[in-house]
Amino acid sequence: MTGEFIAFLGLALVAIIGGVLLINLTKVMHMVVALVFTFVSIAGIYVLLSAEFVAVVQIMIYSGAITIIMLFGIMLTKHDDESEAQPGKWRKWLLLLGIIGFAFAVYMGIYNLDITQVASNLHVNNTLQIGKALYTKYVIPFELASVLLMVTMMGAIVLAKKDVKEANKE
Repeated sequence: MTGEFIAFLGLALVAIIGGVLLINLTKVMHMVVALVFTFVSIAGIYVLLSAEFVAVVQIMIYSGAITIIMLFGIMLTKHDDESEAQPGKWRKWLLLLGIIGFAFAVYMGIYNLDITQVASNLHVNNTLQIGKALYTKYVIPFELASVLLMVTMMGAIVLAKKDVKEANKE
């Protein structure tokens, strides 16, 4: 057992526990924290796979931006409705049975899988390789995406400003 394998098992366990807690917790803020643990542990798995760029993007976009958007959505909506029926105990046992069944199916699917290892230099300076490809080969789609995001942001500002003006008139 190598240190990399132990780190993978720890990160995978945190990701699975975060996902299970996300499903089972009842308070929305606790669910978001469990989701953050899952996102960060997946970023750690990306680091183990020598995909540092994807790991940083995972942390910035998912653990940062998506989680903040979810928190704003939670804070701006009414979620204190207690009229919903609480799930029974059979739901937790069914969930546990489903998780065990899925884990067994995945284990059986990869147990006898024969994957030959091929030497590759893809992980060497992968951020540099992504940057070179992005700004040479894919520069036009990159610029079109940035123009699209800028137009979207301007549209959101115009719509928000229009709503503020209407609210001030009343």
